[in-house]
Amino acid sequence: MLKSSESLKALELEAQQAVRRVLGDVPIIGDIDIPAEPHIAGPDRGIDFVAHIQIQRQSWKIVCEVKSTGQPRIVREAALKLRAASAQFGSRVVPILVTPYLSNDARETCRELAVNYLDLEGNCRIAFDGIYIERESPSRPPVIKRELRSLFKPKSAQVLRVLLLHPNRTWKVTDLAQESDVSLGHISNVTSALIDREWGGRDENGFRLTRAATLLDNWRDNYEAPPGEVVRYYTLLHGKGFERAALQLVNETHGGVALASFSAAEWLAPYGRISNHYVYARREAMPLLRSILRAEPAVKGDNLVVTVLENDGVMRDAIEPHPGIRTTGIVQTYLDLAQAGERGKEAAEHLRTERLSWLS
Repeated sequence: MLKSSESLKALELEAQQAVRRVLGDVPIIGDIDIPAEPHIAGPDRGIDFVAHIQIQRQSWKIVCEVKSTGQPRIVREAALKLRAASAQFGSRVVPILVTPYLSNDARETCRELAVNYLDLEGNCRIAFDGIYIERESPSRPPVIKRELRSLFKPKSAQVLRVLLLHPNRTWKVTDLAQESDVSLGHISNVTSALIDREWGGRDENGFRLTRAATLLDNWRDNYEAPPGEVVRYYTLLHGKGFERAALQLVNETHGGVALASFSAAEWLAPYGRISNHYVYARREAMPLLRSILRAEPAVKGDNLVVTVLENDGVMRDAIEPHPGIRTTGIVQTYLDLAQAGERGKEAAEHLRTERLSWLS
């Protein structure tokens, strides 16, 4: 508890310094005075410190609330509380919410609620009495990157793919756990993370996505391919010959393989042909794959890229867009394409337009 209290105090001092720096850059703002206590009654005041400034002989109060997290749900609650608490100070009051980092969604929430904001990464928007300060920083704290990427790890990804395939469905926890094949505890962690980011919501009927497209955008921008060994081969098969071999492979491996990336997109939403083939496979399917596809190891000049999966979560939503042909699901195919260079991005957006337009 002591450590937590000390951390919060250190964060508040850092926030005060940040406010001083930003306001100190404005020539017409006079001395910035921050008393030790804002003297607001109540256990949860909604205010952590007040800065007093002078602008052309007029006194202004900069009323600040400091939060250790900038998750949109927390930001919304804090901004509403700060706005209400600021009314106690009468006129010439400027409410500012300060956090270590505010995402684009969190900043939009502040603008929506007419509350100024400042984060310790350099993002801010402060507007009052003819003064307008707006800055954006491309940096994100490492912990924020880790938190976001952890949401897209393989087990969580199984939940997200189910949610994105049914973006308008309201889920009971037990149904979602069964459909995605993860524990109830993991469902709770994933849905709570989505709620904190305001990408999902929960009511008496269960959980549902509220911003499916935003979730997919963030997953795409923070995507990591399913873990596994990437093996490169050369095959003489192409066109109809490869198609016939793929049909045989799917049949004989009983779901142990799935066409992926560009190879999947050819069946889901064709966007020009490419010479390479892409496949996800379980390890036990590899002997048959090498035999049926006539795959020879290739140091260079490969045209068959196989990912031997560490776990088969990505296979759970594989589909059959054509009898006997098995591909990764639409969401997974979109994510893989989006990482495959400029041509892949174009193919990904084509797939999204053709097959994922209902996520908007």
